[in-house]
Amino acid sequence: MNSNSAAPVPDSGSGSGPKIVFAIAAIFFLAQMATATRYGIFRDELYYLDCARHLQWGYVDQPPLIAFLAWLERHLTGDSLYSIRFLPALAGGITIWLTGRLARILGADAFGQSLAALAVFLSGSFLTMFHILTMNAFEPLLWTTAAYLIVRIIQTGDQKLWVWFGLLCGVGILNKWSMLFFGCGAAIGLVLTRERRALRHRWIWLGLALAMLIWLPNVVWNIQHHWPFLELMANVRASGRDVTRGPIPFLIDQAFDMNILSAPIWIAGVLWLFWGREKKAGGERGRYRVIGWTYLFLLIYFIAARGKSYYLFPIYPVLFAAGGVAIAQWTAGSARLLRPIYTAGLIFSGAFFAPYAMPILSPEGFIHYQQALHLAPTQFEHSPNGPLNQQIFADMFGWDDMVREVAHSYWSLPAWIREKTAIAASNYGEAGAVDFFGPKYGLPNAISGHQTYWFWGPGNYTGQSMLILGDSDRRASQLCENYDVVGHVANPYSRLDEHFDIYWCHPLRWSLQQLWPQAKHFD
Repeated sequence: MNSNSAAPVPDSGSGSGPKIVFAIAAIFFLAQMATATRYGIFRDELYYLDCARHLQWGYVDQPPLIAFLAWLERHLTGDSLYSIRFLPALAGGITIWLTGRLARILGADAFGQSLAALAVFLSGSFLTMFHILTMNAFEPLLWTTAAYLIVRIIQTGDQKLWVWFGLLCGVGILNKWSMLFFGCGAAIGLVLTRERRALRHRWIWLGLALAMLIWLPNVVWNIQHHWPFLELMANVRASGRDVTRGPIPFLIDQAFDMNILSAPIWIAGVLWLFWGREKKAGGERGRYRVIGWTYLFLLIYFIAARGKSYYLFPIYPVLFAAGGVAIAQWTAGSARLLRPIYTAGLIFSGAFFAPYAMPILSPEGFIHYQQALHLAPTQFEHSPNGPLNQQIFADMFGWDDMVREVAHSYWSLPAWIREKTAIAASNYGEAGAVDFFGPKYGLPNAISGHQTYWFWGPGNYTGQSMLILGDSDRRASQLCENYDVVGHVANPYSRLDEHFDIYWCHPLRWSLQQLWPQAKHFD
């Protein structure tokens, strides 16, 4: 086939498929925006908004793209929750639309396209992932788009598309380094299939060079800062805080986190990628094994590397698209009656667990719902639980209350010492909250040794006077010549480790400038 030709998009069903998919994507976006202000701002969002105030080519725990997106949202539309949550919700809607589109070009009829889109919509993990501003919200969109380009290269033979693939991968790496693993999986898939012929063309190498060139500034930043991300990962593993899963629990997590009733779709998708046949592709089996090998590599690697279950989630829209083709083919004849039955079951299961994935209910309503389901609050990375699960809900509560209490403590200090008083936070959530809510209370920005805050330093503070947040009485006695408890933070819905006393330290036992190198904690 001529490399410049464009193969027609296969669509074995009616033209209603794209319209239904678009409607599903639009409803998803509207549902996310409708619940954007249901609870409060999320811990990580506070951190990224602070990173946006210090734009640079890298941070301790993420590449630079998320900070740029936070900067963009804040400067274009402000810092309301509607503004902060707009891009994640949009990324979710586009991912759903692209999943249906991918199913269509793979040969799915209207039912298969709609089923693939619904599977993404009704996944509890994706409902959560696309609700808050994090790198994870953009990862599925980037991976799905990359897979879409691979499919189009296979279908059209247009090798120039590898340049676009490289551009996308470069942007994906600036979002999250996991894009490197996707690229490795795709490379293995190429080598193991006849698509290895792409390696004879210059376009794939130009795409690779472009991806590396885009990544280069982030690499340089990490070299200049002695690879803090690797130090962070080593600290997390050494502390035992990281929650890892064995092979069987890892696979079980995939099934339940994606919605257990959608498991037949993505399993069928994996099988179809290896052995399925397009009706309009001359009967060739396994034409898209490149993507099948990509998934297997990612699955095996994350299990072997003891990665977290959610590391694999971004590949599932691609599997749902392939599964939509497979299920549509298998139910095209006498089994057609199964289509509405299965779809109804999928919708019911998604709706049943949706309150556990996004803030549909009030906090008290959710607690009652959780108790009715006999599900304990989800624990994440060994963090102590309150009545809400930490992975999303508990980390949306208590920040404004905390800053209000800090402000009360701060303004209760004698005037002569107040301007010399640093607000020292134990983690990036507390520091980000002070910086986000603090201006309305007249507070200075916080300092912290946690993650990238450590690089931003203690400013001009000497340690003559400090308000210490999130530490223990024992720690305060070690650090301070004199200290008093001047406030207490305890929101009923927040994590238990965000219930603490506020200490006024006056002064530190050492100069803050001297102590700062030991204040670093990357974890």
